[in-house]
Amino acid sequence: MHPKELLKEGLLDYRRTPIERESPEQRGYKNMRYNLTESSVRDTKYTDLKLDIEDLIFSYTGHKGDLQLRRLIADESFDEEEVLVTTGAASSLFIAATSLLKPGDHVVILHPNYITNIETPRAIGCRSEYLRLSFENGFRMDSEILEGLIKDDTRLVSITYPHNPTGMNITREELVEIVSIVESKGCFLLVDETYREMTFGTPLPVAASLSPRAISISSMSKSYGLPGIRIGWLISRDERLRERFLAAKEQIFICNSIVDERIALSFLKNKNLLFPKIKDHIITNFGIVKSWMENSAFMEWVEPGGGCVCFPHMKSGIDVEKFYSILNEKYRTFVGPGHWFEMDRRFMRIGYGWPTRDELEGGLGCITKSLEELKV
Repeated sequence: MHPKELLKEGLLDYRRTPIERESPEQRGYKNMRYNLTESSVRDTKYTDLKLDIEDLIFSYTGHKGDLQLRRLIADESFDEEEVLVTTGAASSLFIAATSLLKPGDHVVILHPNYITNIETPRAIGCRSEYLRLSFENGFRMDSEILEGLIKDDTRLVSITYPHNPTGMNITREELVEIVSIVESKGCFLLVDETYREMTFGTPLPVAASLSPRAISISSMSKSYGLPGIRIGWLISRDERLRERFLAAKEQIFICNSIVDERIALSFLKNKNLLFPKIKDHIITNFGIVKSWMENSAFMEWVEPGGGCVCFPHMKSGIDVEKFYSILNEKYRTFVGPGHWFEMDRRFMRIGYGWPTRDELEGGLGCITKSLEELKV
């Protein structure tokens, strides 16, 4: 059925995207020697958490999420009632989009972006307009351009910082300005904050703390290395929105897995011991990537300001298809090619938080070898 016909029938126009079809889970990890595709840190082991769940009863959990868990997420900035725990950040993004948007609504989306931020409004049938970041402009977001894109009927502005896939960040002052623009226009701001704590400097404030029109979304997946437990959250100070978001969650999956919530709770209770090690690993590996970029004759980039990914660009004169063929087939090394993000394949997302130091150095070395072979 044609997408327009789907929408006429009231059906969401779901489609699979390259980033899902070509993900390491689909390719098979055993087929990869060096995996530089991941947009998270190294997966946490069960034994690292010293978790005791022998007393756990496999019951339903509170529909908003475990109270202790919500209190830890809320920290000192929010009340636990302002936090909704969800099945990963992806479901938070889906809940927000389907609760706020209807076919024909106008949305402004930072581009490139995490695919759910783009695909769910598209599937609903929204009029999506992109605030496009460019390599030539240092992947910098221009607030004046943003303001110009917002129309009288704009319902939602969707951004993510630190940014995926570029690793770029904005200042607190820039975030405050964006919130001010959204408030003046009467729309909502969705901020995907998955990488907020990975900022190399001082993290941005949680956007929802700045306005009831700002919705903050994050998860245990990227910064904490717990993608397998599927725990994320949505924060809002708008009571009516929270009630709608909760209703959506209850209709989709009622509550979260009690096992997943217990694991998330255990990690956050020990976060002061666990997260510094993760942050040190990110900083160390970023230094390796930075040194490699500075010495590369084939690559150029805009240096990231946070996160665990970067988005370098192959210089002109390189046969892109041959490069990926050599890299994938000969060296069994994989990156996130630009088309995963609806960008030119000369771009590649390199995830430097997931691999060990040796794996990262080996993978970067294989990228260099693949490029050098094209020049022989």
